[in-house]
Amino acid sequence: MSDKPDTAGMEYLQTLPRRWVTLYIPLGVFMFVLLFPFYWMVMTSFKSNEELMSKAANPFWIVKPTLDHFEKLLFRTEYPQWLWNTILISVLSTFISLFAAVLAAYAIERLRFKGSRQVGLSIFFAYLVPPSILFIPLALIVFKLGLFDSVWALILTYPTFLVPFCTWLLMGYFRTIPYELEECALITFISSSENKTVPVGVITELVEGDVYHWGALMAGALLGSLPVAILYSFFVEYYVSGMTGAVKE
Repeated sequence: MSDKPDTAGMEYLQTLPRRWVTLYIPLGVFMFVLLFPFYWMVMTSFKSNEELMSKAANPFWIVKPTLDHFEKLLFRTEYPQWLWNTILISVLSTFISLFAAVLAAYAIERLRFKGSRQVGLSIFFAYLVPPSILFIPLALIVFKLGLFDSVWALILTYPTFLVPFCTWLLMGYFRTIPYELEECALITFISSSENKTVPVGVITELVEGDVYHWGALMAGALLGSLPVAILYSFFVEYYVSGMTGAVKE
């Protein structure tokens, strides 16, 4: 018998032309389709209105970069207030959702009480309920609480959509933690017990009938996308590990 490993099924990756056809070209097309909208957004946010409307200008490059759109967005609209509302709603909604989800996921996966698996499945099915079905009852509750047309209405309603998903995600994460870690912890005596956001504000202020201020719109989209992209790049590993663990049995 030959000592060489069986690589017959991987021969197509060993030749350069086939590697280009099966790997590099499809990957390049995918990256182009993925990144081109962001490139277009950046180009549009730094172009002048004259260059945006000119048919003779190169649509894929900037001749004279300008910061006029950012100046209009930051100083001639209420974008800072919209950004503050968005941050406030996002942070508080995320805190409430994670606080409830961590407790629920830990209890379901680690305490293993009777019926815990059924509770976990019911939470997952609750995540599958379309948000549009919950709109009318949530609107009535918010109206009766006197929170209509306020940021607190969003802060209290967003967790109703986030808690089931976060619980399901964290269940997979807790499932991957060895029980030996808890046993070691027990041995070391640890106890076992103005109300506009960025999307709404940008659209209402920068779209006037049939007139779209594309430069300012793209500037707002860029400023709103950068923090999300930066945070995602740092925490994507934990997100993927949670998603992977959530589908394990």
